[in-house]
Amino acid sequence: MIELRNLTKTFPGPNGGVQALKDVSLTIDDGDIYGIIGMSGAGKSTLVRCINLLERPTQGTVLLDGQDLSTLSQKDLRQTRRKIAMIFQGFHLLQQRTCLKNVCFPLELAGVSRVAARQRAGELLELVGLPDKAGAYPSQLSGGQQQRVAIARALATDPKVLLCDEATSALDPNTTHAILGLIRQINRQTGITVVVITHQMSVVEEICNRVAILDNGVVAETGEVSRLFSRPSSPAARRLVFPQGADEVLAPCPGEDRLRVVFHGARTTRTPLIAKMAMELNLPANILSASTRPIGEKVYGSLLLGVPQGRAREAIAYLQNVPDVLAEEVTGHAE
Repeated sequence: MIELRNLTKTFPGPNGGVQALKDVSLTIDDGDIYGIIGMSGAGKSTLVRCINLLERPTQGTVLLDGQDLSTLSQKDLRQTRRKIAMIFQGFHLLQQRTCLKNVCFPLELAGVSRVAARQRAGELLELVGLPDKAGAYPSQLSGGQQQRVAIARALATDPKVLLCDEATSALDPNTTHAILGLIRQINRQTGITVVVITHQMSVVEEICNRVAILDNGVVAETGEVSRLFSRPSSPAARRLVFPQGADEVLAPCPGEDRLRVVFHGARTTRTPLIAKMAMELNLPANILSASTRPIGEKVYGSLLLGVPQGRAREAIAYLQNVPDVLAEEVTGHAE
């Protein structure tokens, strides 16, 4: 478990410095895929670097399995950091080393024998789907392949936590989908805790089970992804979930119930789901807003629907029968 208690980080500067984080408290359970999302400058990268103490908080505590990292000696902190791996937007592979030797590198630093390191590196390249690229150099790989090698390298020391700092921001949508699928697979197979730092709601939708909204260095909202997408309560969350204007979309409409329909990889790309519901239930549905995208045969994103007053439960029951679709009623002002 990762616990962040009242973290504040102030960088020196004129007029008393700049507060990048302000009294941030989060709990990330073992095995979570936990998203931390916010606009540019919200403090996301500073927060992730505080988790492994690459940035030391000005105030507050970081605990890993109950151990306060700030109390560790430099030697013990280096040992603990082996349990907290990290991947980045820019891959950070060693260009003069082959893929196999890139994955071997942290094992060499840990004192693992050459034979054992090569064996482990080969297993990890197999895990990330690149066993045939062991002898290739990073310059010979695509961006997605380089990120797969970076993931394999991050896993070399059997970490308990994987920090992903905008790890898919440089990739195209299909490659992003593949990398997120790989991270989810690794999470399920190994139980590793994953912390995803991103500015993209689509990444959170696709992979995370819980999320924190960071806004100007402050945690604006936390909770399960499905709940946040159906009922965002903070202005920061509404701006992210409804980038074209939450207030206008959610303004009360007489005689109408509102539903949030969230697609988490539903196989509905070839099915006119809302039209089908309207015909089968004789239930007119008004699409008030939509932010969805197909990837392969699956759909990710959300819709806001208006249905006749008193028929929300009927519509929800119909939609909930579709795998990987969440439907909930939206009441009041994004409550």
